[in-house]
Amino acid sequence: MKRNNYKKNANDFPVVCVGGSAGGLDAYIRLLQNLPANMGVAIVIVNHLRTVATMLHEILPNYTKMPVLLITERLDIQPDHVYIIPENRDLHVLDDEFRLKPISKPRGWPDVITVFLRSIARHWKGKVIAVIVSGYDGDGAEALCEIKKAGGITIAQKPETAKQPDMPESAIESGYVDYILSPEEIAQKILQI
Repeated sequence: MKRNNYKKNANDFPVVCVGGSAGGLDAYIRLLQNLPANMGVAIVIVNHLRTVATMLHEILPNYTKMPVLLITERLDIQPDHVYIIPENRDLHVLDDEFRLKPISKPRGWPDVITVFLRSIARHWKGKVIAVIVSGYDGDGAEALCEIKKAGGITIAQKPETAKQPDMPESAIESGYVDYILSPEEIAQKILQI
């Protein structure tokens, strides 16, 4: 993508990473429906899929006015966009761009959310908000400490509002969650922040 005016002040806008898995679609929809299209943040949805192609970039445009893009190698990170991780890839950030690598944990539960949160905690100078929503296993929980150390904010979906509460519960059990909220309340908290 062409570099634009945002690159002059690169790394100075917030990035919201929303990590989820099973039941995550419901949370993504409820969150995006309650966020305005011009709030000046980038939304990165890290849904762990290993073998099935993601359809989120085709489904989610029905629920937001922000452009929804499937991430490609070296894609610039821009505010007021929703970015979707492709299947079977680890996602990193370097020089204000997305970098894709082969998935580092090919067996067992993926840890793509943890990998991305660690990368953005190290390489993004703007505010980072990590949100863990519905899903199996505990992907993302291990990296919340690093988000906090980098000055970021951490949010877990209220388990009783999640279709699959394992991931939010693991995040909460880590002891590094600032807020425990429903998807609609998460949208309001992002706007406040």
